[in-house]
Amino acid sequence: MNPLNGYDIEDLSVGMSAEISKTITDADIVMFSGVSTDINAVHLNEEFGKTTMFGGRIAHGMLTASLISAVVGNKLPGAGCIYVGQTLKFKAPVRPGDTVTAKATVKEVMVDKCRVILDTVCTVAGKVVIEGEATMMPSSRARREAGK
Repeated sequence: MNPLNGYDIEDLSVGMSAEISKTITDADIVMFSGVSTDINAVHLNEEFGKTTMFGGRIAHGMLTASLISAVVGNKLPGAGCIYVGQTLKFKAPVRPGDTVTAKATVKEVMVDKCRVILDTVCTVAGKVVIEGEATMMPSSRARREAGK
């Protein structure tokens, strides 16, 4: 692994995985609302949240999904990789105080196209809250050495 460029495509193999965990706080939800401009009351107002099918406030789905970005950008493939695509299926809500674990696992490596497909999943206490698939363009030693 290159500390400035993460894993090069040539170093990735099926089954490699990495994960991070983070407890979602009220401050995270408020700050995400400000950055995203998503001020849906289900995220910010407990009384309103109690009237919904969730029975209380929930974190933004995209706030939770952003932890996948942290895994792929910081750990696997890591620094220097470029997101090409991401699918997401939201399976369960995340509430303030929940600790989310985001994990990415290499599913396919396409050295010729300089692409890697990763299974991505977020869990809370072992329960899947988001699942999907990421397509990434990692760095490449061969391309660096060829000046491309």
